[in-house]
Amino acid sequence: MTMGRAEELAAALDALRGRLALACASAGRSPEEVTLLPVTKYFPASDVTILYQLGCREFGESREQEASAKIAELRSVTGQLPDVRWHMIGRLQRNKARAVARWVHTVQSVDSVRLAQALDRAAAAAMAAGERVAPPRVLLQVSLDGDAARGGVDPAGLGELADTVAGANSLTLAGVMAVAPLGVEPARGFAELARLHEKLLRVHPGATERSAGMSGDLEAAVNHGSTCVRVGTALMGSRPILSP
Repeated sequence: MTMGRAEELAAALDALRGRLALACASAGRSPEEVTLLPVTKYFPASDVTILYQLGCREFGESREQEASAKIAELRSVTGQLPDVRWHMIGRLQRNKARAVARWVHTVQSVDSVRLAQALDRAAAAAMAAGERVAPPRVLLQVSLDGDAARGGVDPAGLGELADTVAGANSLTLAGVMAVAPLGVEPARGFAELARLHEKLLRVHPGATERSAGMSGDLEAAVNHGSTCVRVGTALMGSRPILSP
């Protein structure tokens, strides 16, 4: 059964790498410019181990409790997979910031000043406790459709949020993230994200990352400058468990 799953993931990963290479070629970009981020939420730690063996080093999770348990399991079984970088890509509640700060490499979903401040305090506490050695990297999630339920800062508040993160003692501003708006061609949303990001870069030139695109729209995202595509279903398959 394990070998079957390994073969399944290897085939899916090869196919996605092929899609990404074609998308980059079409956009006149190098595949090295774009990170393929496996989204492993709902999937077991054993899948992470398989993907690690296939060359993946970055993984995305959406729920703190599941991610913390999965990471603890991997550490107990393997010691800790070297070089793994965990991304928090789901909505983060302020009261979960301390737990996430213990393991996260990049938080892609910071969308409010209050969350940024809570994460800054949590990261400082984690570093003081020896639980991490460097500040977490932060991407600012931008709302492209105004739907509060989907998360994201309103574009009008993006500058203030960027200034807050950039001025924090225990965070590093790395860039922006967005989810394509519903009911609209993804390319339109990604073009708007590119415009907002380019404006932000004039004030914060180091915030160069642009996380956009998922299984169904990664080509459009790459064409509009995405540096990270977050891929779940096309790589992992159908969810093995239901979300609560």
